[in-house]
Amino acid sequence: MQEDNNILSWTIQTIREDDGLGSWLEEIKYEWVPLISDLLSRVLSEDSKTVIIVTDKEYEWFGKYILSKINKAKQQRPYLPFVHIKSYTDNLDSIRGSDDIDLLRDMLDITFKNNYIFWYIGSPDTQRANIAKHTKGSFLWLFDQHVQNSLYLSSTDKIIDIKLLQLYRLFDKTLSAALFGEIEY
Repeated sequence: MQEDNNILSWTIQTIREDDGLGSWLEEIKYEWVPLISDLLSRVLSEDSKTVIIVTDKEYEWFGKYILSKINKAKQQRPYLPFVHIKSYTDNLDSIRGSDDIDLLRDMLDITFKNNYIFWYIGSPDTQRANIAKHTKGSFLWLFDQHVQNSLYLSSTDKIIDIKLLQLYRLFDKTLSAALFGEIEY
């Protein structure tokens, strides 16, 4: 058990000690830590928010992967409120403008009583991205565009799929550490 419960120190130590995590993660630690800290405070607070996962078409597989792992019984932790946007609309790709986004948000506001955030993974130039980008507190992993309060990834990286899996591994470990009081966020 690590003695330092500072999330930055814990993140660095975890990256260095876990062979399943790439050293490249240490290079983005100053982007990662504020984003994950903010998400943890939103999800693990008394006013816990539901996290609605949205991806672009190319990374739908990754959204499904996240949902298949996050609440597995072998995690031996409480189940957490993570859902996929497609659970609430089959018409995601027919959303064309701000009026359609407003209608979707109205439905989500009713469903979650205005108590949700988006986790978006993918290209920032899609209508799906617009659903998340214009919602305060969204957890954004964006390809090929630097946007404040988001994680930058390169779509031309030859091992981007591996990096996404490593990022999820770090995310999952951080979530467990926060739940079990190993870190302060």
